[in-house]
Amino acid sequence: VVVVAVLALSGERATALKFRMDGRMAKCLHEDVDKDQLVVGEYTISNTDQIKMVLEIKDSRGHAVYRNENAKEGKFAFTSDDYDVFDICFIPTIQPTAPVNTLAEVSLGLKVGVEARSYDELARVEKLQPIEANLKKLEDLTLAIVRSFAIMKEREKEHRDTNELTAERMLHFSIISMVCLICFAVWQAWYLRRYFLKKKII
Repeated sequence: VVVVAVLALSGERATALKFRMDGRMAKCLHEDVDKDQLVVGEYTISNTDQIKMVLEIKDSRGHAVYRNENAKEGKFAFTSDDYDVFDICFIPTIQPTAPVNTLAEVSLGLKVGVEARSYDELARVEKLQPIEANLKKLEDLTLAIVRSFAIMKEREKEHRDTNELTAERMLHFSIISMVCLICFAVWQAWYLRRYFLKKKII
């Protein structure tokens, strides 16, 4: 359980999805990716002769990192410049001759970080033994976990600074509000006393 939790915190993951879509509504998946992380995906879309599918991947600023106007089957890869949330969108267009209830089945495999690297290819290029390739993967995974904990610590510091700044501002606001209320109460008492003296009520 601890190992699974640590792997989840490291941001190294592999995801496989399969879902069906009609030709009326787009579907977007959101993926959080840390800085300098490799993202590799593989997709297969069925029934593309009746439903044309556009696959587009954008960052939070709306910049497209991948786009295929006629997506059927393929792969994509990109590296994140900074921590960001990427939208992986499948945008369908049903063909005029297709039946109304036509569906397309989408299969998507996604790998992030160490999981996205091909250690078999690395072993082949660098002529590594299987155990050496596994040790290299473990080393990269360890570095990724250390990096993720450093990122978490930095985010915790940012949140703490934000909370402290907010608390300080709320304290100042409370003091100013209290001073304003006291001044208003003093003015109101002075005004009423002056009014009553003028009317000779007191």
